[in-house]
Amino acid sequence: MTGYGKSVAQSGDKKITVEIRTLNSKNLDLNMRLSSIYKERELHLRQLAAKELKRGKVDFAIHVEHTGVSSTAQLDTAVIASYITQLKTVSGIVLPSDDDAKLLEIASKFPDVFSSKKEDISKEEFELIEKTALESLKAVTAYRLDEGNSLLAEFKDRIHNLKSLLEQVKAIDVDRLSAVRTRLEKAVHDMKETVDANRFEQELIFYLEKYDITEEKVRLNNHLDYFLETMDSDDSQGKKLGFISQEIGREINTIGSKANHATMQQIVVQMKDELEKIKEQMLNVL
Repeated sequence: MTGYGKSVAQSGDKKITVEIRTLNSKNLDLNMRLSSIYKERELHLRQLAAKELKRGKVDFAIHVEHTGVSSTAQLDTAVIASYITQLKTVSGIVLPSDDDAKLLEIASKFPDVFSSKKEDISKEEFELIEKTALESLKAVTAYRLDEGNSLLAEFKDRIHNLKSLLEQVKAIDVDRLSAVRTRLEKAVHDMKETVDANRFEQELIFYLEKYDITEEKVRLNNHLDYFLETMDSDDSQGKKLGFISQEIGREINTIGSKANHATMQQIVVQMKDELEKIKEQMLNVL
């Protein structure tokens, strides 16, 4: 969800710059920084940003630079004259009464010596701001798409790696339970104790069922296919992919806990490593 977009427009003596930065976030966290004259249109600009960006921590700023000589701030001569008059009447002031230049220098540093009239935003100017904002939002989206294409390729590689590792698990699992059964039978034989054959067979079946991973293999394969299918959707699927990756992790953990086989457990560790790399990038997905 990281992105950046910038667009510049000229309106009369104003240079208007719209700059947007986005970072990862589970939801839309929109921070608007606008000049006071645009505050009345903030809600509309928020709606534009929310419609285009949907998720992420967004810093949306509109900068205005006056390129001409006009300005809304002017010296308030009445206030300055009042300050000078008051300075002249201050008891004990160490200034000649005719030193108006010095008094003017002092008075000009006081507050409220500038008056500003409220500047109204015209329909044409706001339409230009809206157009500039949309250009910046499109630039952010294009940036995100470039990032997304890189992530798409990486996720596909990781999922195919997991599928390859799952095939190795399936190959090992063919003879795994038979090997466990043989090992247990040998252990009982080595004890040189007489056991009830039927009871031993029942207990053995119950024991082996606890280590059966047939359902986990099927579910894991389905989750991997579903992950690839979801990535091909044209809609925003970041949260959904996050949920699927959680389900993939559950099946991998269960296979690991049931493995009872050194080589299979090593493969499970590799699967966890691949999944962790997917999760590290998941917050980047819109």
